[in-house]
Amino acid sequence: MTGYAVQLDAGAPDFLQDPYPVLASLRATGPVLWHEPMGVWLATTHDAVSQVMRNRAFGRIWTDWEPKSQMEPFNALHRNQMMENEPPTHTRLRRLVAAAFGRGHVERMRPRIEQLAASMVDDLGEQFDILGRYAEPMPVYVIADLLGVPREDHEKLRAWSQAIVHMYEPNVGALVKADAIAASTAFSDYVRAVVEERRSAPGDDLITDLIQARDEGTKLSDDELVASVVLLLNAGHEASVNVFGNGFHALLQHPDQMARITSGEVSVETALEELIRFDAPLQLFERTATADVEVCGQLVRTGQRIACLMGSANRDAAVFADADTFDVGRDPNPHVGFGMGVHFCLGAPLARLELQISIGTLLDRYPRLQLVGEAPRRPTWVLRGFERIDVKVEP
Repeated sequence: MTGYAVQLDAGAPDFLQDPYPVLASLRATGPVLWHEPMGVWLATTHDAVSQVMRNRAFGRIWTDWEPKSQMEPFNALHRNQMMENEPPTHTRLRRLVAAAFGRGHVERMRPRIEQLAASMVDDLGEQFDILGRYAEPMPVYVIADLLGVPREDHEKLRAWSQAIVHMYEPNVGALVKADAIAASTAFSDYVRAVVEERRSAPGDDLITDLIQARDEGTKLSDDELVASVVLLLNAGHEASVNVFGNGFHALLQHPDQMARITSGEVSVETALEELIRFDAPLQLFERTATADVEVCGQLVRTGQRIACLMGSANRDAAVFADADTFDVGRDPNPHVGFGMGVHFCLGAPLARLELQISIGTLLDRYPRLQLVGEAPRRPTWVLRGFERIDVKVEP
């Protein structure tokens, strides 16, 4: 194997707490490195990640988990969604979902999100876990409203989502697989029941529009419809929670930066981009070479996988001045938080709207918050976030 071979222990406690020194060392070693334990290339720089994500020779190639009969509930949700497919299947699925999304749903959600954020902030009190009480339920409420399902189902929707996305970490064990299978089955059954209800009684919601969406005479199959709904909730929930948690924790650790927002010097819209960049909620996104292709001088052969290290790309000093400095006024801010190319996040406008409102509403009400104790990290790297973040209102 040509190229530098490197070590990366994604499960090491020190790495999970702060991966950025290791990522900086990888970038200094080279833009494309071989990682033998995972059997993948690592794209470490902003340029390398951008090349991989924009090059159509790299695809998302889904491979069913084994044993297939046991893993089928989990496999089916991924085999039939746009994120795990390439054109022409990806094009058809994305176009159908985008058509449903494009019917004014995102902007129509603005007053609902504003009302929801205001009511949730009213109930927080003087000391609270900002994740459990605010950031975690918020995106599930928003997606539930968008899909037209009851908000009170948010706890089970969130639990199913978390069980499924735990499969995206390296070296998952039998218990994680069993939980993902159970969650995939329950989630699929739930969505199929809602779809049947909407077929008999259409509503002003995204599921109804997904049922009715057509593209050149084709529509989503039932399996594709279920997988698309689950993807929207999983991606919308996990990304939003971790952007909020990672970003707000950085604000709490940098009160001077928080003051720049609360004083009006920097808009929430500008600051949000730095919250996404500084501590990336998605640290790794994998692609597979469908042909021999060169990236930053390194040949990646057909069938080899390459992992785009998003958190590393977002700390690349070749693109970001003082890249390890948290600067809410950073502009321009070409982070890779929402991806690039054909897999650019379809839900980015909704995520930005939701996060701008939720962060802005909280800071308007509580311009001076303090961290209480040390916030424990989740024991995951690919989807990076916190277990809880306890805060108190400054007197």
